[in-house]
Amino acid sequence: MSASRVALPVGASLRELVQALVDSESPSGSEASLADAIEGSLSGVSHLEVLRVGNTVAARTNLGRPRRVIWAGHIDTVPSHNNLPSRTTDGWLWGRGSVDMKAGVAVGLTLALEIMEPVHDVTWIFYDNEEVGASKNGLGLFGAAHPDWVRGDLAIVGEPTNAAIEAGCNGTLRVEISTTGIRAHSARSWMGTNAIHEASGILARLEAYQPAEVDVDGLLYREGLNAVAISGGVAGNVIPDLCTVTINYRFAPDKSIAEAIDHVSSVFEGFSVAVVDQAAAAKPGLSQPLFDEFVGALGKAVGPKYGWTDVARFSEWGIPAVNYGPGDPSLAHADDERVELAQVDQVFASLSSWLGGK
Repeated sequence: MSASRVALPVGASLRELVQALVDSESPSGSEASLADAIEGSLSGVSHLEVLRVGNTVAARTNLGRPRRVIWAGHIDTVPSHNNLPSRTTDGWLWGRGSVDMKAGVAVGLTLALEIMEPVHDVTWIFYDNEEVGASKNGLGLFGAAHPDWVRGDLAIVGEPTNAAIEAGCNGTLRVEISTTGIRAHSARSWMGTNAIHEASGILARLEAYQPAEVDVDGLLYREGLNAVAISGGVAGNVIPDLCTVTINYRFAPDKSIAEAIDHVSSVFEGFSVAVVDQAAAAKPGLSQPLFDEFVGALGKAVGPKYGWTDVARFSEWGIPAVNYGPGDPSLAHADDERVELAQVDQVFASLSSWLGGK
């Protein structure tokens, strides 16, 4: 998809910027024009050092503060589906990416431009390709290329959380389990072995499985083990000799990837388990001093993050991280995706007050 040139309104209000960002289509792989516009905005202020890698744009203050906060948000969305251009009704902005996560990007970009002397040095990262495979993730590629830019004492990922603080995140593991059979004409099915029928043993174990609820640092993470795809079949008159079930395991941050793989392998003992995708969980890091300061300043309770986000990437880099942003995550990727503008204002005001020392 080729994107047209994006022009973000100069001097726009926060709400106007949210709308402009939503209307700037940027599905994964087509973020260049939006990255150009964000880079242009950040390069126009004197208090920020700006660096771009691919379609990831970062900026940071260098005030010599003893602590550094990293704020990160992705600029890509899933493809639109008859939900652009945006529209505003009764205090809600509707449109693809309004929740995931153009509203959060608007908050981060406005803060980066307006807070010239934050109480902590701040690094702002606007990255591409979050909605696709980990190998393309702009934050990961940026951190690998410039590790000095991803050092800090606390990271805030602006993913939608309904303006709540969500610490850490579950990990995710995707595996494929295949059953085999013997091909035969369906008119003489007794001469073959049906691989799809053989997969019933896999589905039975999933049906009987009881997902765990795991306490980590006082937060209760809910796990899940589910079939997300099944494939098999040769033709309408052939007994299939292969069937593959794809299974997704969402595991709590008390487990490493290796432990998650061991757990899934034990559940499906007797079957061959092939790992096709994996991402580590992130522990909450509630004991870190800057985390306590952040939570205290916002005056909010802290909950767990059930889905995987890039807080896990920061955790791998040794930085405690939280998710905090506007928008109901249950509306992300939905055709009726929409964000409450008052909630955008709320998140902005909270972060502005904390970072600005007000």
